[in-house]
Parts: sequence; structure tokens; C-alpha cells
Amino acid sequence: MPRETAAGERRVALVPDLAGKLVGTGFEVLVERGAGEAASFPDAAYEEAGARLVEDWAEAEAVAKVQKPTEQEASRLREGQVLIGFLQPLTDREGIDRLAQRGVIAFAMESIPRITRAQPMDALSSQATVSGYKATLLAAERLPKFFPMLMTAAGTVAPAKVLVLGAGVAGLQAAATARRLGAVVTGFDVRPVVREQIESLGANWLDLGVVGEETEGGYAQELSEEQQRQQQQELESRLPEFDVVITTALIPGRPAPRLIPASAVRAMRPGSVVVDLAAEAGGNCELTEPGEEIVREGVTIVGFTNLPSSMPFHASQLYARNVVALLHHLAPEGELALDWDDEITAGACVTREQEVPA
Repeated sequence: MPRETAAGERRVALVPDLAGKLVGTGFEVLVERGAGEAASFPDAAYEEAGARLVEDWAEAEAVAKVQKPTEQEASRLREGQVLIGFLQPLTDREGIDRLAQRGVIAFAMESIPRITRAQPMDALSSQATVSGYKATLLAAERLPKFFPMLMTAAGTVAPAKVLVLGAGVAGLQAAATARRLGAVVTGFDVRPVVREQIESLGANWLDLGVVGEETEGGYAQELSEEQQRQQQQELESRLPEFDVVITTALIPGRPAPRLIPASAVRAMRPGSVVVDLAAEAGGNCELTEPGEEIVREGVTIVGFTNLPSSMPFHASQLYARNVVALLHHLAPEGELALDWDDEITAGACVTREQEVPA
């Protein structure tokens, strides 16, 4: 496990207790010194778990990371070495080609098939859980109102109204967290099949009259231009009802769908907050500036990226469980045994034996 070098990345691919479990099942675990410090996992904890601290990870047969390797890190990888991480195969073709040229056997965590057997390896879902939770906290901190209803000697304070757009893992976690904080929550998704999930959290369902289909991977199918226009018009008329809007509509490898035009932001009440979890792909809100927090028309728009890194301890724990599950799948009892007829192994592999799968 190398130390992450990407700017702002504080997560690690293995945490001490799971490193210890790997050691107990036949693996030898090498940890680069200082790799876990930013996530509050000291070197001593890894040593106590049975891992070996190293200055260089070149001797490892498999390398587990969070972020894709830099060009310099990729140059240190060798032919036949296994690499696991968020490798961005749909958006970083140059990086994937670089790995292929070096003969690296690379497994992208975002390419794990969405099948029941692979659920313990589903890192997109585990990290989306963190993002949804943190998005609600960011909104609550910036909203100049209480989230819960309060009954005081000075009178009753009405609860905040929160709208969550998108009912994937991040959206459902955002809705659940907002409910726990006492807000009145409403959810929307173009997939009518998720209405029951939203309402099971105690949230209301927002009907905009726009219905889409669900892909095999569980994502919402992209709407037609006419459906997108209708959705934006309906949202523009409804957004002024809400104090907070959390947007989560994101399909890996594609630009984020535009849900909130600038005109809709202008219609919102001053002091309202928009938290855009799709900022890394351009944003669901037209005014979102990826990586920034801005105020437009009196509305605070939060476009922070990589929210899981802002909660590195638990984000690392969840991600490490996904990585360990994949390692046990690829190397039962510590011995690498790649079965290319297996749906998980073949589906997650993005480079193999000097070839780049189409």
C-alpha cells in the first residue's frame, strides 16, 4: 500500500485491522511509511497488525491504491504486477494506455460489475455513502436556519425543507441524514422504481411528471432533450419551496446532467444552499464551479470534489473492505489465481498482458 500523492487525498487503501486479516489469510502486506497518517492510522498500528513498513513498494506483486497512479508512479510499476484503485478508465485513456504499455494487470474499482456476488467490492457505493452524509452536513453548516423544528419560549421555529435530487446511494444517505437532523425531506429521481426507497426513509416524493428508465448497472438512463427541458422547467417552479437542494445525479464516465439552470437558482430564496455532488463531472447545477464554494443570487453553491477524502478514517475503512474483498477474490489464500472466465475478474480488469480491452 503506497502513500497517496494526489492533491488533497487523505484516504488509504488498507487500514490496520484489515491488513492484519490479510496477513492471517496468507498475504504478506507491505505498507509505505506514513501512508495512513492523513487518515489517522499511524505506522505503529500497521506494524502491530503484522504488516511490514517499507520505503519502496516495487517488490510487491500487487499494489492497492485509492487514486490512479501518477505518471511517475506508473513508471515504477512492472510487467505482471497487479494494480487496484480508482483508475478512471472511462475518462483517463492516457493513464490506462500507460499502464497497458508497462504490462500492468490493472483492476479499476469503478468497473466492478454491479452483481450480487460483487457487492462487498462495490467501492463506488461505499464512497457514495460518505459523500451523501457529508453533503448534508455541509448544507446544514451553511444554511442560516435550523434543520429541526424547535419549540422554544420565544416561539416555534419551523424545520428546514431539504430536496435531494437522485436516489442512488449518495442521495438516499443524504436524505436519511437530513431526516436524522430533523429536516422535512423530499426526494426526486427519474426512476419511479426508487420511490418506495425514498418514502421508506420518511421523505416525501416529488413528482415532476418526468419518468426515465434504469440501466442494467442501476443508474438512471439519460433523458431525451425534451425530457430534460421539462424537468428543468418543473424544478424551476418548485425549487423556491426548499431551503436546501442536494444534487447527486452522476453516471460514471459521462458529463453530469444539468438539472438546475441559472434561472432556477435566481428563483430560490436568499440564504438557500445547493450542494452539488456531481461537481467533479461538471455539476448538476449550471452555476457550480468544481472544487469551489460560491454565492450567486444570494444562494450558496457548494461544488467540492472528493468528499470522501474529507472523512478519511471511515472512508478508508469502507474502501479497504472493498479492496480486501477483491484481493481475496483474485488471490485466494494469498496466491494469485486470475480466472478470466469469471465475471468479476474480467469485468474489473482494464489492462491485461499488453492489451487494452475495448
